[in-house]
Amino acid sequence: MVIKSNNIMSSFGARSGAATGYMMKMPPLADKRAAAEALCSTCAGPIYSQGLNTFKIPMAMFEVNRAKVVQAMLEQDPSAKGLILLEGGKQTTRYDTDHEPVFRQESYFHYLFGASQYSDCFGTLSLPDGEATLFVPSYGVEVETVCGPPPDFEYVKDELGLENVHDVVDLKAFVEREMKRLDDTVDESSSNDDLGNEEKKGGGEQTGSKLYLLKGLNTDSGNFATPAFFEGIDKFSDVRDEESLFRSISECRVFKSSAEIDVMRYTNWVSSMAHVEVMRQCKPGMMEYQLESLFQHHTYTHGGCRHMSYTCICACGPSANILHYGHAGRPNSRLLEQGMIALLDMGAEYNCYASDITCSFPVSGTFTDDQKHIYNAVLAAQAKVIAMLKPGVSWLEMHREAEREILKGLVGCGVLDDCGKDLDEIIETMLDADVGAIFMPHGLGHFIGIDTHDVGGYPQGKPARSERPGVRKLRTARQVEEGMVITVEPGCYFIDPLIDSALSDERQKHFLTERVNDFRGFGGVRLEDDVRITSDGCENLTLCPRAIEEVLDVMSGGAWPPATDVLPEMKRKWATCKEGKMEFLDM
Repeated sequence: MVIKSNNIMSSFGARSGAATGYMMKMPPLADKRAAAEALCSTCAGPIYSQGLNTFKIPMAMFEVNRAKVVQAMLEQDPSAKGLILLEGGKQTTRYDTDHEPVFRQESYFHYLFGASQYSDCFGTLSLPDGEATLFVPSYGVEVETVCGPPPDFEYVKDELGLENVHDVVDLKAFVEREMKRLDDTVDESSSNDDLGNEEKKGGGEQTGSKLYLLKGLNTDSGNFATPAFFEGIDKFSDVRDEESLFRSISECRVFKSSAEIDVMRYTNWVSSMAHVEVMRQCKPGMMEYQLESLFQHHTYTHGGCRHMSYTCICACGPSANILHYGHAGRPNSRLLEQGMIALLDMGAEYNCYASDITCSFPVSGTFTDDQKHIYNAVLAAQAKVIAMLKPGVSWLEMHREAEREILKGLVGCGVLDDCGKDLDEIIETMLDADVGAIFMPHGLGHFIGIDTHDVGGYPQGKPARSERPGVRKLRTARQVEEGMVITVEPGCYFIDPLIDSALSDERQKHFLTERVNDFRGFGGVRLEDDVRITSDGCENLTLCPRAIEEVLDVMSGGAWPPATDVLPEMKRKWATCKEGKMEFLDM
């Protein structure tokens, strides 16, 4: 972590952590957010960086996040007051040993506090003013001897741009004091308003303060966010609210600020350049895990990315039809052979912000005719979706558009039979019979941000998950909106159990030809880019070779980025990192 001079608090003001009153009046929420956005635009105040040429993140970005969440809470309930309480990630050990895996902060906690390197913390936001307080543990001499001295609280406050930082042992007393203070506080706007105060306050009664805790279902994993817990929290059981915060913060995470987009542009740049390096080094005789190692080395050495966004998928040859290859039982351990196609799904994260990129290319540096057919069908699907993406478009319909393009490609190479009918007509008939799900049995893409499969896919009041094959794997069925970042990852795979099932299905079997058997053992092709939804379309943050000529040129040692963009329809926003900032390139 590298720190610049901290001027952020002079803009925001502060409250004494030891007193119940204000040292300085807290500015209105809108003013806090405006001040934070100004700091973000100039990268002023404290910053996060891994040094050298790694990206500089203004910590004011997290102040913007906090202001968004508080505002969302107040929009739910304008009279809301109390404390938002979150518990950060814990440093764990491996099974029954004392080995500590590399710590990674809990995502909701990171979204609000940006404390990526501090484990076992708690954090609060006060309502309605949005004041942030972080609680960091200190340790005794036994731990300090091994792990070094505990962090200095003033240093942490300046480092993260927070109003207050205390020892975690003070949490219980702080919550009790703040809840009482907020109960006793009379809303200034109502006390200064001469007209209708009693009616506005419900006959003069003050709404009691609440303790807002995080609890809700992650619709990807099926797991629940766990509410914060400390000894003595039962005292507040009557004022706990475990619903409001999850709704607000999850929806806030769906829509990225301009500062968050800049971070994701960086993670995409780092990961794209790493994919290019892997393409250049790949050759028959290597092992899949060597490709994984090359990617990890590049992203950490040149990008400061200690963490991967997810387990690397380095699936070559027949392995490429296993959608989540690389996990237990399939540990990227196949030998690369002549004629194989490689499907590499790898993305690094920086300061907990993810990238998710998939490239497919021939191990030998030359596509076979069959590989070209399948690759171009998937590329056509990706380009079609990117061309259509704009606010108001249904993500479910985008999935269908991708299926249409892939099915057209499969008809073109003889795997599917057009039955002598008009191509567009027969494609719709195939979709009705769920033929698309045979060859693309996953969803088109997902939200991405602090998590690879980011939150907000199926909130209350938005379209529910479909039960149809293929589309039921979509991680959201929402209409896309400006500020969302979503992956576009069509794929075409030849998975024996799905092919065998289709050949015995009365609705599907007459579409498949004998040619499908030529593709058993082929594996699959997937192309995946991270795309930002703009006011009138979209912007592709990923900068990987996509056209076949780009792939082959890079594999033979050609320059990247290229001198000319041969696929402007992919809407790649060309950029590079210089002196810790992303700079756009003229192509």
